[in-house]
Amino acid sequence: MHADDQVGGGVPAELVALLRDADDRRPVKIVPSVCRGCGGRVFSVLVNASGAERECSGCGGRAFIADSGEYWTEEYWEDDEPGTACCPCGSGEFEVAVAFSLGGDGTVRWVTVGLRCTTDGFCGFYADWKIDYAPTDHLLTMV
Repeated sequence: MHADDQVGGGVPAELVALLRDADDRRPVKIVPSVCRGCGGRVFSVLVNASGAERECSGCGGRAFIADSGEYWTEEYWEDDEPGTACCPCGSGEFEVAVAFSLGGDGTVRWVTVGLRCTTDGFCGFYADWKIDYAPTDHLLTMV
């Protein structure tokens, strides 16, 4: 862990370790996805190289992760149309956490989406993308 890392409550330890190990030694802020509609923490997830969208298993509420909504069109997909994330065990329900890699000035430089299968506990990276603009504070609440 980096001395300046910040980890939100409720992120499974296995997912924290996975997301922390993926980073490039910059400090990260790791935030769990929580449904704004019902408070649920289990989701099905659509992913591609430029983003992710989650759907709450409890109430069906949908939300884009970070700035995904801005690039969630065929114009940006090219040959990378979104697909449903799936665990090797076949399950499609996950706990979701997002690692925001922070630059020296505190702005978000990279977004990494990690998923933990609710059936067998498998953890994996399912999407990540670079952020090349500022300000970025709004992204930290879009998980």
